[in-house]
Amino acid sequence: MRRLLFLAATVALGCASAGVTPAVKPAVAPPPVEADEYTRYDLLAPETSQFHILYEVTAIAPGATVYFNPIRKGSIASGERVIDRMTGQELRFEIVSPQEASRTGLADAEPGTNYIRIHLPRPVPPDGGQVRLLIEKTYKDSKSYYSQGDSIVFARTLSVPRNGILLPAGYELVSCNVPSQVLSEGGRLLISFINATPDEMSLTIKARRLPS
Repeated sequence: MRRLLFLAATVALGCASAGVTPAVKPAVAPPPVEADEYTRYDLLAPETSQFHILYEVTAIAPGATVYFNPIRKGSIASGERVIDRMTGQELRFEIVSPQEASRTGLADAEPGTNYIRIHLPRPVPPDGGQVRLLIEKTYKDSKSYYSQGDSIVFARTLSVPRNGILLPAGYELVSCNVPSQVLSEGGRLLISFINATPDEMSLTIKARRLPS
């Protein structure tokens, strides 16, 4: 046993003398703070460049008392509202800067991005506890949603795993660049798809007005 220990020490010393860099353990990813995300985009009248968003998410970080939802750069947000899905209660929130978000719990706040800081109705319980939220807002973003002749285009990078895009009334789908399910909902078309990759997905949907 002593001989084995001596040989191990000799090998380690030889590596150090030869300038060999010891193996570095890979960085451990921080534990997730959210799960079960779903986003629904309701495309409003094309001339407004606006779309209404319903975002469902589960806060899962044990002990968390606040949750941060980013406001996408380039989008003008309005009509924010947050609901506790368990009780239907409206929750208190503020729009905060990335500096304030970082100071109050979001260590990786992105520079230049404002956040909705939501006060959870109760701390997230330990051992698999969760708080389910519904976040509602409307974005105006002419680079993501615009008219193109007699057609409309919705083009956006999406990181949430599950998404649905509801076309305006009177429009038919022309093309979609990702595999999707197309459903009819109240006379309107809903394009639904899943992003099963860990990366953002670049979505482009084109639709045109049906003949009157």
